[in-house]
Amino acid sequence: MALFKENPFGHILFLKKWLIRIMGLITHQRYNGFNSLEIEGSDILRNIPDRNVLFVSNHQTYFADVVAMFHVFNASLSGRDDSIKNVGYLWKPKLNVYYVAAAETMKKNFLTKVFAYAGAISVERTWRADGKEVNRQVKMSDISNIGRALNDGWVITFPQGTTTPWKPLRKGTAHIIKKYKPVVVPVVIDGFRRSFDKKGLRIKKKGILQSMVIKEPLNIDYENESNESIIEKLEYAIEQHPSFLKVISEEELLAYEQENELRRYRNRKKV
Repeated sequence: MALFKENPFGHILFLKKWLIRIMGLITHQRYNGFNSLEIEGSDILRNIPDRNVLFVSNHQTYFADVVAMFHVFNASLSGRDDSIKNVGYLWKPKLNVYYVAAAETMKKNFLTKVFAYAGAISVERTWRADGKEVNRQVKMSDISNIGRALNDGWVITFPQGTTTPWKPLRKGTAHIIKKYKPVVVPVVIDGFRRSFDKKGLRIKKKGILQSMVIKEPLNIDYENESNESIIEKLEYAIEQHPSFLKVISEEELLAYEQENELRRYRNRKKV
């Protein structure tokens, strides 16, 4: 029966649809009320395939980043340009959207399990577990699950594997790109670290201007480009390459914050 149709991971799509609707309604004001989300490039989402697309982004909180992307993706696909106003887009959400997350995070409590049902691909981190440094092999089943998700739809990944900025990207991302040859779309976010706690569940400060820039898909030579070259290309695309630190002075950082303040003031006047 259509009512009990499942995705490749055994999740009932009818339940997933209602989870996205309910969670979307609960969280909408976090990006369009308590704080404001400035979006750029959302029209790109309407010009990419329905399957085998990998979104690569920097990471600032455990959950708020992903939830914001679910809002932006669905709003854009319903015809909105760089806006998430009017939550009617939640009525017909895109159900084949997944995101890569640490298995230990997604198993912690009932709420994280609900988030997981909405689209998590849980993987075991190879470098950290239970707050301790570890060194273990990548589970091939984790790679295969990401492949299954790409074969079904869109996958969001945060290749730094941490919310700490400027950390190197995990080489496994390049391996996935070369293996499954997805369309790779960079996403750059900002403001989430200032407006939410680390988990992205509690609003830490109101009136923060958040931003999400969706860039054109990267040009990648899947056959001949090295893993190192792909990683470097991704670092530049999501603005996490170490060279960015060398060219950003304290004065420029201050000016950037002042510009954010001005944009926030302009947004308030529009409302």
